[in-house]
Amino acid sequence: MAERIGIFGGTFDPIHVGHLVAAVNVRHQLQLDNVVLMVANIPWQKAGARRVSPAQDRFDMVRAAVGCVPGLEAGRTEIDRGGPSYTADTVAEMARLHPGAELFVIVGWDVSAELGTWERLGEVRDLASLVVVNRPGTPAPSGLWQQGWRVEEVTVPNLDISSTDLRARAADGRPLDYLIPEPAVRVIRERGLYAVSG
Repeated sequence: MAERIGIFGGTFDPIHVGHLVAAVNVRHQLQLDNVVLMVANIPWQKAGARRVSPAQDRFDMVRAAVGCVPGLEAGRTEIDRGGPSYTADTVAEMARLHPGAELFVIVGWDVSAELGTWERLGEVRDLASLVVVNRPGTPAPSGLWQQGWRVEEVTVPNLDISSTDLRARAADGRPLDYLIPEPAVRVIRERGLYAVSG
């Protein structure tokens, strides 16, 4: 059988339990061999909107968070490639590295509504299925099937966790327990990530 690989891209600034819950549920429901949490090098859609932590720090947080979780791994393809991170480039690279594999691009329901803003969207659609992670009671995204996507939906528990809030909590020294995996919290604390600079 062909290898089945999920690509879950993100800034992960910081990674939190919501990301991991989505990844493990998608892997389970779709019976994927593994899910790569792909850390963006320069998230072009966030450029200029706020300061983004260095890519290596974000990768180290993801690597620490996934640790020994079966079937999850931290991906640095976009970091090693350099420049702005485009899903089309990443999917093409993963297809080259894993010939014959079935690829699945994992996005949140909110992101699925913004696919029209992606660069070279047709290339992504040609190489991968789209997995939309939904919350219970959220209506299915409309129109994706008509656009030629192979779409899978996965419903996960509704964990309302905000990366903005987590960065503020880290800056204030408030607890991050049970919101961010402990190994990733250690990376944040050891490196002083999100500390307010004087």
